[in-house]
Amino acid sequence: MTKSDIKSWNQKELEEFLVSLGEKPFRARQIYSWLHQRLAVSFQEMTDISKALKEKLASCCKLTGLCQVRRQISAVDGTRKYLFELDDGNRVESVWMRYQHGNSVCISSQVGCRMGCRFCASTIDGLVRNLTPAEMLDQVYRITADTGERVSHVVVMGMGEPLDNYENLLKFVKLLTDERGLHISQRNVTVSTCGLVPKIRALAEEELAITLALSLHASSQEKRLALMPVANKYEIHQVVDACRYYFEKTGRRITFEYALVGGVNDGEEDARELAALISDLNCHVNLIPVNPVLERDFVQPDPARIQNFKNKLEKYGINVTIRREMGRDIDGACGQLRRRYAPGGGE
Repeated sequence: MTKSDIKSWNQKELEEFLVSLGEKPFRARQIYSWLHQRLAVSFQEMTDISKALKEKLASCCKLTGLCQVRRQISAVDGTRKYLFELDDGNRVESVWMRYQHGNSVCISSQVGCRMGCRFCASTIDGLVRNLTPAEMLDQVYRITADTGERVSHVVVMGMGEPLDNYENLLKFVKLLTDERGLHISQRNVTVSTCGLVPKIRALAEEELAITLALSLHASSQEKRLALMPVANKYEIHQVVDACRYYFEKTGRRITFEYALVGGVNDGEEDARELAALISDLNCHVNLIPVNPVLERDFVQPDPARIQNFKNKLEKYGINVTIRREMGRDIDGACGQLRRRYAPGGGE
């Protein structure tokens, strides 16, 4: 018998389930609090629940809990990278970062990724499977328990393409931001995408207040094709138009992620084309000097060229910052997460 994934349910779904078992509806509030506020890892921890109900739950429900396989702490900035093992033996990575504005966690949404972006380690072995809402949540929960500090910002920008796991992502966001759980503000949740146009437009209709971050990484269709296979399906202007629609529907400023690759997309003409492409949008550009990935030979531009690219965008009126890379010394920076120590594989 397949056990129900109790941590992926909202409180109403949990209540309906418990009533079907002959339990009182108020039990749902108790159990939901144990799962999403007190971050229980077993039914036995639920001290205000009867032994009989605990046994009943254990017989028909699974309580998703990730196993921490490894934790690395950056000697440079204190960033923590976690390797978690799932119930089926698959593994994902997550990153905890401390900023002045609060603690941020970058989580994975899939085991692997099928998008094939050339500069990203997460996609090298392809897609294995989607993560459930509970598996996404528990990355935040386990890191919260490990650090003993509240997480204020969550970024779905680790392994995987979040919009390729659309329904589970929506459930995750709603559970994460529920006032009866950790109650993280939707405005403090960022979802990254490489540009799945129909899903961006669908997300715009969900009446959420989350930030959309588009991995753009090029100023022209030709260069985007060379870096991102998704451009074969969705032309660059289609993608930017979808972002424009997202802003019109939600009022949320768009973030464009732009990985600067030395000699590829970092010239003055690239800056001019990029500004022309997005100049009418309420947006912010995050410049990310590309991070090293063992299987790729992409290199960062030199600091002067990076600064010049930023200056050019500002000259054209674009709001832009150079991202401070956190955890690079532990391969925890943008584009570096992977299924490290996968079963049967090496480091």
